[in-house]
Amino acid sequence: MYSIADISEIIGPKRSIIVNGQCIIQNLIYDTRKIVNAETGLFFALVNRRDGHEFIMDAYSKGIRNFVLQDDFQQELVLQDANILWVADTFLALQAIAGHQRMQFKSPVLGITGSNGKTIVKEWLFQLLSPEYKIYRSPKSYNSQLGVALSLWELNDQYNFAIIEAGISEVGEMAKLQHMIRPTHGILTNIGVAHKAGFDSKEEKIAEKLKLFTDAEVLIYPKKYLEHIYMPSQLYKFAWGEDESCQLEVYSVKKENDQATLLSLCFSRQFFTVKIPFVDQASIENAISCIAVMITFGYDFKTIAERIATLQPMEMRLELKKGKHNSSIIDDSYSNDLVALQIALDFLKQQKQNTRKVLILSDIPGVELHDEKSISKLKRLIDASDLTDLIFIGPILSQLPAQFSLPVTSYPDTASLIEDFKHIEYSNATILIKGARDYHFEQISKRLVAKSHDTILEINLNALEHNLNIYRGLLPAGVKLMAMVKAFSYGSGSFEIANLLQFNHVDYLTVAFADEGVDLRNGGITLPIVVMSPDENAFDAIVQHKLEPEIYSFRILSSFLRYLELHQLKNFPVHIKVDTGMHRLGFMPDEIDDLLAVLKNQEAMKVKSVFSHLASAGNKVDHAFTENQIHLLDIFTIKLKQELGYSFIRHIAATSGIDLWPSAYFDMVRLGIGLYGIDMDRDDLPVREVSVLKTNVTQIKSLAATETVGYNRAGVLNRASRIATIKIGYADGYDRRFGNGVGKMSINGQVVRTIGNICMDMCMLDVTDIDVNEEDEVIVYPDLKEAALAIGTIPYELLVNISQRVKRVYFYE
Repeated sequence: MYSIADISEIIGPKRSIIVNGQCIIQNLIYDTRKIVNAETGLFFALVNRRDGHEFIMDAYSKGIRNFVLQDDFQQELVLQDANILWVADTFLALQAIAGHQRMQFKSPVLGITGSNGKTIVKEWLFQLLSPEYKIYRSPKSYNSQLGVALSLWELNDQYNFAIIEAGISEVGEMAKLQHMIRPTHGILTNIGVAHKAGFDSKEEKIAEKLKLFTDAEVLIYPKKYLEHIYMPSQLYKFAWGEDESCQLEVYSVKKENDQATLLSLCFSRQFFTVKIPFVDQASIENAISCIAVMITFGYDFKTIAERIATLQPMEMRLELKKGKHNSSIIDDSYSNDLVALQIALDFLKQQKQNTRKVLILSDIPGVELHDEKSISKLKRLIDASDLTDLIFIGPILSQLPAQFSLPVTSYPDTASLIEDFKHIEYSNATILIKGARDYHFEQISKRLVAKSHDTILEINLNALEHNLNIYRGLLPAGVKLMAMVKAFSYGSGSFEIANLLQFNHVDYLTVAFADEGVDLRNGGITLPIVVMSPDENAFDAIVQHKLEPEIYSFRILSSFLRYLELHQLKNFPVHIKVDTGMHRLGFMPDEIDDLLAVLKNQEAMKVKSVFSHLASAGNKVDHAFTENQIHLLDIFTIKLKQELGYSFIRHIAATSGIDLWPSAYFDMVRLGIGLYGIDMDRDDLPVREVSVLKTNVTQIKSLAATETVGYNRAGVLNRASRIATIKIGYADGYDRRFGNGVGKMSINGQVVRTIGNICMDMCMLDVTDIDVNEEDEVIVYPDLKEAALAIGTIPYELLVNISQRVKRVYFYE
């Protein structure tokens, strides 16, 4: 443990106020939404897209009494009982503490970098080496400048081996990571095209990654990626590959069947054989890297072969799924340690759709009853996590219920829990499943998750959060952000998306109809919600659920005003829509006097915002039209504000406006399709597509050239063909216009076309020219923009038409 006085000595602040130098620091905190055990927390005001100094008082109000601030922060603070350290750069101070903690660790530290495979190799090595070592590994994909620092903070002498990931995206980053990690051993995994935008060449990217191993003793790497690349001379270079000069020669690779690959390997002139339970190239490369590490640490060939044969596919992402009986299931069972548990509990706290929150937790590998430090941390994590029920599985946790204030049910093993399922109440609950791999918690997940056919829409919540921050980075300070979640969040989901947006402090949410807003309120969303298309039948729901209607005509204005006055309501928030040229909904600019006549003579409603919609923001030939729209809203709102005598929010820019029209930002912008990773106007924004529509191959038939495929025999073969039937049709939202070769899908990275008409629940693909098997995964839209163009529409339509019967699965890393 460190005291705040110890921390001060490590980072050397320019100035400080220390009122209690013996205050113990256990948690490094940079996000006030994720505060756990505030009394032992140290808050770093990091300056990134959001300035952490804006949240000092929020941290203080939540119990933080230790702060690291930047020396150029001038605001007066009233933190009478707080310890404050002022430094030149808060982020560098955080990294300095992490680096200091690393240097207290005297056992081997294995650093991993590469374009792909880092996390898989890390998790496989944990599985392979755990019988001999007590291993600490960086949680999930914590391989960034911040993630590595947070990972190293948890490293301590309870462990005798550490595996740390390092990821970079541009030149100059790796030196900072190396200074923190200082690996004694290194692994370079696959070098691909990831992050290529940050480097001038592949060689430059490799050279930057190799900086991680500046002071390492050993580097394990695939030789094919490092031909003619300079490496530090002190390194022992353990290369593997097909070349005879490699320390580990890959003599042959043979596919045994659809599930396994046989490797013939040679090390130190000795041949041995290993069976890998995978057939894809990426898994084979990752497994060989693991074999090379095991050889480096002295494992014999027999042990290596036995353990490699037991490798299991790794699901790296936390999954949020719809459960039975109105429950939500958070499945995060690929690893189980205290750091990963804290990450999962943070995600659980974001979920507001159910008041009951249940944790199903197995014994944590390496944590024994006598391990008071780990047991104490487990108790602190659970106490701070707003849980209502605990279910413990395993011989260690089963002895701890008396130490927790929550209701605890214990089982010796997973089978005992499953046998007792009928006695467990899990309806209307959000359930986090966190189990070590040996406990096979996938059996629990299968019992709890609502059944669905095999077509799914995978939604990457990290990508959505990333996109939100990309667009936030374009906005000046003080400009608010409204997120569009209408049409089931462009097909991506309801409260699942809104929970993440609420957690990330967007200012408003917008839905099309009142019932969408009601669903969000029932899902625990407390943000202001604008209803774009209110009608008289929805007024009760709008008022009852504190939704805010868009007022776009005198008819709806009069109707809602009468309703409010009848119910004796005052200052109910409304949003006035102005038609500056879209000519869809809204008051015309010349109707302002009549509008004012109504608004000035009532007290039932209060204007919260006045807005319009740019009709052609992305059209370069319409600049004058767009500028006039902006001008019309400006003139309209100036007069409205003068006459009403109070201020309100003004907004006109949606995604295209954010991209191309800074002059249209006003007080707030509305982020729509860009949030979901589709930007029609700019190619320079690194947005990531949020959703991927997937299905699988149901059956494969070999047909003669004389046969036809599908309804009306529309699919005419001109050669002997292999035809795959897949589980998606127009009832799932896959448009019939994609039939007869118009639609393209991807199987095992190979693009194939549809054949025949699209059926209601299925369609057919011509897979004659590729290697494909039944049950293989199919990506329905390899390129969403291209698919939309092929049938004369836009990506919006493809997304919102994905049927509700398609199960949504949410991932969060």
